[in-house]
Amino acid sequence: MSKVVKLTNHPASSGFGLKRVRRRKRKSPEDFGQLNIFDSERPSGKVVKFAAAKTFEEALTLDEQGEMEAARVAYRQAIKNGDRIADAYCNLGILESQNNSIAAIDCFTRSLKAAPRHFQSHYNLANLYSEEKNFALAKLHYQIAIQIVPDFPNAHYNLGLVLALMKEYQEAIEALKLFKKLAPPHELGNTNELIESLNRSLAE
Repeated sequence: MSKVVKLTNHPASSGFGLKRVRRRKRKSPEDFGQLNIFDSERPSGKVVKFAAAKTFEEALTLDEQGEMEAARVAYRQAIKNGDRIADAYCNLGILESQNNSIAAIDCFTRSLKAAPRHFQSHYNLANLYSEEKNFALAKLHYQIAIQIVPDFPNAHYNLGLVLALMKEYQEAIEALKLFKKLAPPHELGNTNELIESLNRSLAE
């Protein structure tokens, strides 16, 4: 799991890494056709009959069960079959990121080629570019992710850190203030202290 760029310790930082595509919830009439990207559904533990399952769903189940090599094969088969290509590349990129950041970046880029507004792939690319200290590209992909899903707090926090590292202090402060508005109280950590520190840097 990728870690975010840190200026100071943050209690929720371990949860701000790469974001996997999950299963789609059953849709109600009022939200028909809308993908819930924050779905946290987990497998129920029931035996899955893969012969009757879509390839992407098979891969996701294997992934969630920790069968990483089998999941890799299944994600690649899903791509070959044309089954949720962008999602499959995105989740494959997360698996690749554990050992090979270049392969991971390639997967996320291919995901975006299939679906240019794929939120998770933009967010994941931003995190990887942050780790590689390519802050300009990290900034770009966080900003695109925020355009797609404006109310995802982690993107604002990570963007704030990247902007701070780029010495764009005023923009960093604004990003962190948006994070404060969107995040639950238990995830705020020392955000106020970080904002105060950036204000001091801005005044120097």
